[in-house]
Amino acid sequence: MSERSSFRGAGPRLGGRGGRGSAGGAGGYSYRSQKGGGAGGGASHQHHQQQQQQQQQQHQHQHQHQQTGGAVGQGGQGGQQQQQQQQQQEKPKKENILDLAKYMEKEVCVKFNGAREVTGTLKGYDQLMNLVLDDVKEVMRDDEDNQTTRPLGLVVARGTLLVLISPVDGSEEIANPFLQAEDQ
Repeated sequence: MSERSSFRGAGPRLGGRGGRGSAGGAGGYSYRSQKGGGAGGGASHQHHQQQQQQQQQQHQHQHQHQQTGGAVGQGGQGGQQQQQQQQQQEKPKKENILDLAKYMEKEVCVKFNGAREVTGTLKGYDQLMNLVLDDVKEVMRDDEDNQTTRPLGLVVARGTLLVLISPVDGSEEIANPFLQAEDQ
């Protein structure tokens, strides 16, 4: 039997766990350590069982921590989560970046994703920036920058596609001031 245990304990077993010491201390998986007998094998087996029990206890503690909302332990992370939830509930609703009320019943220029551009009278909008425009004309440009328009009438423009909204009256195109600074 000693030949058998020394043969198996000489090196790590394929697919097995290393680190379970045998009587010879080779670090392989031996017959003695498997049975729990021998000088070093039994102690190693007991040590392994203690590690497993500690891991199970830690896992149970973490599971209880998650169920209670994390009020105890883990560096106070649970308290931070509760504060964040309270702040989210107390936050007022986000307002639109642009106050479109001042552009109601006025002509506006709207640019969309995909280089489309329209001008029309703003009749309504909602919190998602969907626009209702009347007397709409689409401005089309070709490769040579020739501009043509076509009438569309009443249009609902989806807010997710909007890139730019600007009033037609009181705005004009100016030269790029940054280009002048680079040329000098």
